[in-house]
Amino acid sequence: MERVYVQTVLGETDPNDLGRTLTHEHLALLFDTFYVPPPNHLKRFLDEKIELRNYGYLKQYPYSNLYNLTYNDEDTMDAVLEDVKFFRECNGGTIVENSNYGLKRDIPLMKRVSEETGVNIVAGTGYYVAATQNASDLRLSREEMYNVMLKEMTIGCEESPDMRTGFIGEVGSTWPIEDFERRAILATGELQAQLKCPVSFHPGRNSEAPFEIMRLYQEAGGDAQKAILSHLDRTIPDELGLLEFSDETKCYCQFDLFGIECSFYQLNPSVDMLSDAQRMDRVKLLRDDKKLNRVLLSHDIHTKHRLMKFGGHGFSHILNNVLPKMLLKGFTSEEVDVLTIDNPRTWLSS
Repeated sequence: MERVYVQTVLGETDPNDLGRTLTHEHLALLFDTFYVPPPNHLKRFLDEKIELRNYGYLKQYPYSNLYNLTYNDEDTMDAVLEDVKFFRECNGGTIVENSNYGLKRDIPLMKRVSEETGVNIVAGTGYYVAATQNASDLRLSREEMYNVMLKEMTIGCEESPDMRTGFIGEVGSTWPIEDFERRAILATGELQAQLKCPVSFHPGRNSEAPFEIMRLYQEAGGDAQKAILSHLDRTIPDELGLLEFSDETKCYCQFDLFGIECSFYQLNPSVDMLSDAQRMDRVKLLRDDKKLNRVLLSHDIHTKHRLMKFGGHGFSHILNNVLPKMLLKGFTSEEVDVLTIDNPRTWLSS
């Protein structure tokens, strides 16, 4: 019988040793592509480093501060290491790091964090949205993308030949889906069919995007039951649309913006961002529809202001604040384990 394992940055790991797992986080990336100029009268606050006097505005306009978007400098690395250590103290076991080509992942940092904290880190391969890619990568064919991802999943990474990635993701697309992004989705589906590996998708900010991603992925041969559709808490915020998507696609439905308690969503102001309480209600909706085994939770931390050292909730927010609230809202401890231990283990195992 073939051995089942999870590939982490420090080697193969028994799936039963993962513990409570965050399936969509970032330890380092550069997000300055998404800088949005602030309102003129707030510019003097949002041009500064993060302080108490401007933190309130940063929560409202997180993408209007370049220091906040520089999530790969020494200040960030120190804060991330401190945060992950506390995650471990709170019985956190594993973090799935979703940075890949376009997001400037930092594999040496992933290894360092895992070694110094004891937390399993799972690295991803694949391609983020077209806007983040360099000119040469934008010209990659579907076959060339497939070959890069295959090498990183089975042999070793370009910048770290001794280490393999544990999943494909986050595979990014905008709306409408660009040609580069379409090729990346198709290459992902084709490779997943061969390797039977876990996959995670970042959808464009339109409720039709998750449906189209899954259609392309499955047409290329990808298995829906090994795929995550991320960011559903900002992409399909209405209940009927969520149920329709979960009925049609059979993939994992991920609510990964826990900790964001601001209704104004700067990257799509027409959408009312859900609160944590509303996210829990969406999970309850899927539970009541017998789909709890296809739900995942995370924070998608990718800016400084959400780390504890800068005044944020940090990687331990779900463990310390969300799960106790879920118990108060009628979830059982067994259901909490399904969401944070069983489902991530099933998705990651290959």
